[in-house]
Amino acid sequence: MTKIAFVGAGSVVFATNLLFDILSFPELGDVTISLMDVDSRKLDMITKLAHRVITQEKLKADIETTLERRDALQGADFVITMFQIGGVAAFEPDINIPLKYGVKQAVGDTLGPGGVFRFLRTAPVLMSIAEDMDELCPNALWINYVNPMAMNCWYVNRISGIKNVGLCHSVQGTSAMLARRIGASIDDISFTCAGINHMAWFLEYKWKGEDAYPMIRARCEDPEVYKRDVARIEILKAFGYYVTESSYHMSEYVPYFRKSADWINLIHRDANWNDKEVYDGMVLQLYRDQEGEFERRVEKLLSEEHLELTRSDEYGAFIIHSIVTDTPTVIHGNVENKGLITNLPEGCCVEVPCLVDRNGISPTPVGSLPVQLAALNLTNINVQELAVEAAITGKKDAVYQAITMDPLTSAVLTLPEIHDMVGEMFEAEKEWLPQFD
Repeated sequence: MTKIAFVGAGSVVFATNLLFDILSFPELGDVTISLMDVDSRKLDMITKLAHRVITQEKLKADIETTLERRDALQGADFVITMFQIGGVAAFEPDINIPLKYGVKQAVGDTLGPGGVFRFLRTAPVLMSIAEDMDELCPNALWINYVNPMAMNCWYVNRISGIKNVGLCHSVQGTSAMLARRIGASIDDISFTCAGINHMAWFLEYKWKGEDAYPMIRARCEDPEVYKRDVARIEILKAFGYYVTESSYHMSEYVPYFRKSADWINLIHRDANWNDKEVYDGMVLQLYRDQEGEFERRVEKLLSEEHLELTRSDEYGAFIIHSIVTDTPTVIHGNVENKGLITNLPEGCCVEVPCLVDRNGISPTPVGSLPVQLAALNLTNINVQELAVEAAITGKKDAVYQAITMDPLTSAVLTLPEIHDMVGEMFEAEKEWLPQFD
């Protein structure tokens, strides 16, 4: 019987989506799913939901529930991680301290001051999971949904030999959005997409075998289309290719947008956020508003007379199904760069197409990116590499240097200001950073 461990089973989005996705495959109807979280209330609720699905669908799946991660990992074939260390309390200084200095992040979970410190909080837990997996399930596949994806996966590959892949939904989401924009069915679309997480590039995008980029560019001239996707369309105009992540996210990874109030407002004007929320960090506001959202979401599902097991576009369940049943599928995964993208550093984390079958995950070599796209990726990789080095060595200097290299931070702050800001963040978050004691 295949065992799947959910580490962070109280995740607002991923836990319920992945639970439904896995159980929607008839061939996975007899799996063991071990649900683990540190929050007993959330764990109880997701357990009730799992049993409800199993009873409704008359499945043979077995549900385990535990507050102990090692119990969940014992003998697992797949380990899915989906957690945030410190919750909103830790996220607040990621946004508010940089904001005080003039660094106006939108999300702050991938790069920049917020992304680096989120990673540093997460690294000790990743280390502990890797050590436990080496002991308890050394042959398992580690499927990671925890951000910052590139730093987390790069770090795991540096400290461990555990098989792993990082998953995001920006490739699926953007490829489908572009199809809708040009009036195409996604079933008629083919594309090649590669780069780094949250900054991968549609190197080709074809509709029924024909290049669709001329249509994409033409649609981007429409003022209504432009106002909903400002940063990505400006990047398309300047660098020639469409990027995977949303405009408000992408605006954080480059120095061009978030140092200007006019551009920030332009990027966010169609997102239904007021000015204060735009400046305070969109996702921080969302996290504050979503306190209790997991409970509300699960309670709503439990109250429904019949649960629809509609599959999401998350790759996790498709990977498990493909490996267990030897049904080939293609995903876009975050994996170690072993000659996959030749003009990005060896060993960094890249997002590339991957074949999945009974042999596991086989990444596809892409070759060289267009020079300008590799250059943009490198501005982010420089930050990632220094942050990973800091997590491994415990050297605070590498943290200061990582954030000094951040494109947005360096666009708006002087070196002394960056030093002061990072020092404040260390002080505010010290309880979650034991590796720097």
